[in-house]
Amino acid sequence: AGDGTRFPGERRTVSGRFSGGDGRLVHVGDDGELRDFGYPLTGRTGLVRSRIGLAVGDEVAWLDEAETTQRYVGDTALVETVHETPRATVTRHDVTLGDAHLTRASVEFGEEASGGDGTTGGDAAGPEDASLVVYARFAPDGRDDRVGQLRYDDAVEVYHADEHDFLASATGFADLRGQLPATFPELLADDPTDLPRDRDGDRYEEERLSGEGIADVPFADGVATVATLLTDRAETDREAARERLDELFADLDSVDALADAAADSLPAVPESAPARDSVVADLRVLSLLSSPSGLRIAGPDFDPYYEHSGGYGYTWFRDDAEISGFLLGAADAVGVDLDDWHARSARMYVATQRPDGSWPHRVWPRDGALAPGWANARIEDGPDVDYQADQTGSVVAYLARARAAGVDVDGLDATLVAALAGLDRTLEPDGRPVVCQNAWEDSAGRFTHTAATFLEAYSELGRRGEGLAVDALDDPDAVPGADALPEDLVAHARDRAREVYDALDDLWVPERGCYAVRETLDGGIDDRLDSATLALAAAHRSYDAVGPVDDERL
Repeated sequence: AGDGTRFPGERRTVSGRFSGGDGRLVHVGDDGELRDFGYPLTGRTGLVRSRIGLAVGDEVAWLDEAETTQRYVGDTALVETVHETPRATVTRHDVTLGDAHLTRASVEFGEEASGGDGTTGGDAAGPEDASLVVYARFAPDGRDDRVGQLRYDDAVEVYHADEHDFLASATGFADLRGQLPATFPELLADDPTDLPRDRDGDRYEEERLSGEGIADVPFADGVATVATLLTDRAETDREAARERLDELFADLDSVDALADAAADSLPAVPESAPARDSVVADLRVLSLLSSPSGLRIAGPDFDPYYEHSGGYGYTWFRDDAEISGFLLGAADAVGVDLDDWHARSARMYVATQRPDGSWPHRVWPRDGALAPGWANARIEDGPDVDYQADQTGSVVAYLARARAAGVDVDGLDATLVAALAGLDRTLEPDGRPVVCQNAWEDSAGRFTHTAATFLEAYSELGRRGEGLAVDALDDPDAVPGADALPEDLVAHARDRAREVYDALDDLWVPERGCYAVRETLDGGIDDRLDSATLALAAAHRSYDAVGPVDDERL
């Protein structure tokens, strides 16, 4: 409310930084707000709104009203934010470690604010009645109703059923109160509601029946540290959660300790790496977007209600496999050890393959379960038009390369054999893939881009598939098309690659000197330019190892 450029339900992240790397993903706004974006990665909703301020006596200076600078500390995902309030400079360090997030705030008062000569009763850290004010709204299990709180000396536990979230302080609480969410009249009002509200003595139940809390956190030697912890009661009991918080406060009691802990979440990049700053930034981003399983979301989901998109907090196998392939090719070149990343990606691709050898539209990255989508025709009854065949092609190409590079995960050979049968079943007799959806997910036809992914997949199997055999399948009869596969799968893949290579001529537009976007549903040629067809370059590079590419094509 109050911003004409926002749309309903938007979770805006156009400024600020993200912290994470082990599943939980927290946005650290330059206005001081913390918000969880890691539900797709962990299954826990966590913080949906927060606000942090500096209190001196009865006055509160909210950090979202202060001038701010922000940066990442070194190569890590530790976020440093400096807020210049009228009374003091507040320097925050925020880091997300697994399911926990810590905020360390140090305060430096100006000479006038602390009295200079000590007349206010303050010391070098400022007035004695200064505190950090933390307003936090949790939505355990994604709920903002039927939520309760449990109170402890140094923590509050917010829960609905399975998800139990904690807000804790290293220095305890000088004051702690709950607050009911915005009321219906407030939601319908023309003006936005300023939160948190003042204390309401007539609403005693809000102290306990709410996901919202306002805490006054005392400073000790000018420092206040708070933490949030997201848990599942089936995995972490209450005592273990509180012990974890105590350990975090004890072990991470300085900026250096926070930086060291943050550094452990990212692969080390040697100083000699080419374009080192870019490599560090890329690995940080990929780490932030990754679930512990290894699958990645397309991006923090700013549009979970599909107001202007189909959402972003999901794993598309096309995107994920292409990223995996780039990492596989780049790791040695830049001197970064990504073996664990390669293996966990391959492991999840094996686990998420469908019985027909294909991969679904998109999944939840935390466990590979089917996510909401609109291109799952191979699961539904009816024609297979709403299926994105290029996603399967991208996964096959990566898995073949990973296998040749020594990535060894259970079921890899069987997955590749089933995928080969699946590719064959979606290849028409003319050598091009069937009618399906495109990479942009907005139309159907027989796309050049889809053909390029098939060319690359078949070529990689033909190049790196030595030793693959149908008997790698536990039950060949359960895999559609497996009975049609020949004994020599490598030769078969090479033959298929040649078929696709030759069939691409059908999509060449000589008068424009380019490849068409697609053959339309009625058999016409859509000769528009499409950046997705640039996938032909990588596909021909792979094919050249088994082909070769002729002079006319070059």
